[in-house]
Amino acid sequence: MSAPSYIERRNVPLAVYAMVFMAFLYIPVLLLPLFSFNDGLYISFPIKGFTTRWYEEMFANSAMHAALWNSIKVGVVTAVAATALGIFAAKALTRYRLPGQKPIIAVIMLPLVIPEIILGVSLLILVNNIGLGLSLISVTLGHILLAVPFATAVLMSRFEGFDRSLEEASADLGENAFWTFWRVTFPMVFPGVLSAFLISFITSFDEFLIAFFLSGSDPTLPVFIYSQLRFPQRLPGTLALGACIIMASFVVIAFNEWFRRRGNQRVSDTGL
Repeated sequence: MSAPSYIERRNVPLAVYAMVFMAFLYIPVLLLPLFSFNDGLYISFPIKGFTTRWYEEMFANSAMHAALWNSIKVGVVTAVAATALGIFAAKALTRYRLPGQKPIIAVIMLPLVIPEIILGVSLLILVNNIGLGLSLISVTLGHILLAVPFATAVLMSRFEGFDRSLEEASADLGENAFWTFWRVTFPMVFPGVLSAFLISFITSFDEFLIAFFLSGSDPTLPVFIYSQLRFPQRLPGTLALGACIIMASFVVIAFNEWFRRRGNQRVSDTGL
């Protein structure tokens, strides 16, 4: 008796729903670059004309540059710290049998389920009580707290698919734990490390509420953009900045996906 053949059937309603959902999410975002070239103060159709003066104003806005630089500094420090903590947490949770492992994972992931406004108010009370004050340092600490769960989740999936026999072989050849991690484990999980770094950076760069409560006199870019929405004449320059951020985000995501696919292909080619 011949084996039964199975015909893959497309779920047409689900595909239509997915297309409508993606359009609902991204069409408004794609309108930002369009209106950034509009020769008018207000976002409305029909477009009055084509102009690049809003980009010229954007490049001449020193306050916007300062806010952008603040977000980049906070994002980089947050990404480095969250990725490092995520590596330690993911390795411990996937390699060892820890007492109370599930409660530990729940505590690590807790910032993902707490409403950000509650988290922001709580951190504001904490930094004032300990005398830290409102600054980019307090914003960075708050963003690290928010980004660690993302980094840990990404890295746990990468460590769980890692062949432990490679580490055992390195130990049998006389290598200590540090150099085994650096020369064997880290290169194999590096695509996950890069993904965790980028996710942590984007989480910090886009975060508004915690930065709003903790930034003080040095606003990050989302806080600065929020302050500009009260002035209609400044909105087009903000749209130009948003268009640039969208293009930069697309390049970063495309590079991350390319690097991830390359890493997976290398693993499959080597059979590890």
